[in-house]
Amino acid sequence: MEKFIEHTGKPVPMLQSNIDTDQILPKQFLTRTDKSGYGDCLFYDWRFDTNGNPNENFILNRPRFQGASILIAGVNFGGGSSREHAPWALADYGIRVLLAASFADIFYNNCFKIGLLPVALDEKIITQLAERAETFNDYLITADLQNLEIYDNRDFKTIFQIDEFRRELLLEGLDEIGLTLRYESEIGEYEKRRADWLVSVK
Repeated sequence: MEKFIEHTGKPVPMLQSNIDTDQILPKQFLTRTDKSGYGDCLFYDWRFDTNGNPNENFILNRPRFQGASILIAGVNFGGGSSREHAPWALADYGIRVLLAASFADIFYNNCFKIGLLPVALDEKIITQLAERAETFNDYLITADLQNLEIYDNRDFKTIFQIDEFRRELLLEGLDEIGLTLRYESEIGEYEKRRADWLVSVK
C-alpha cells in the first residue's frame, strides 16, 4: 500500500447528507473479485443516464472538476452496507482524501485499509471549503497527515484529529497484512517452538 504523508489536490464538493455505499457504488457492480476497475462505476447512477451517457448536470462530469482527488461531503458519508467496494471505487477513480462532517463507522474503517484518508471536520468548515471549491477555479486543498493539518491555497488552515495507530499505518503504507508481515521472523521463530500436536499455519 502506498504511503500517505501529504496530498495536494483539486477538491470536488458533494455536500448531500447520508450518501450511502449503494450510491457510491451501485450493487450491480459487486461481481468483481479484485479491487481495481471500479473507478468507472463510481456514482454510476448519478454520473450516467439510463442509456449510459454522461449526466452533464452531475458535478463529477463538470470539466472544472475533472481530475479531482479530494471529495468534500456532508454528514454520515458512507452509510448503508458494509461493502468494501465503495472505498475501492473512490480510490480507483483517483480520490485520495475524503473530507466530511461525519462518516459511517464501517466505511471509515475500510478507508484506512486501502490508503484513503478520511477526515472529519466541523460542518461549518466543510461548508466553507465546499463553497471555495465551487468559487475558485484554481482551488487546491492539502491534507498533511504528518502535521495533522488541512489547508488550502487561499490562506485557510485547520487541524484535525485521527487515531494515532491508524495514522502510523497510513504514514508507513501498511494495511493489516503488511503490519503482520513486519513480525514475520518472530512468527517463524514462534512456529518452531510450538508443540508438535498444535495445528501448524504452514
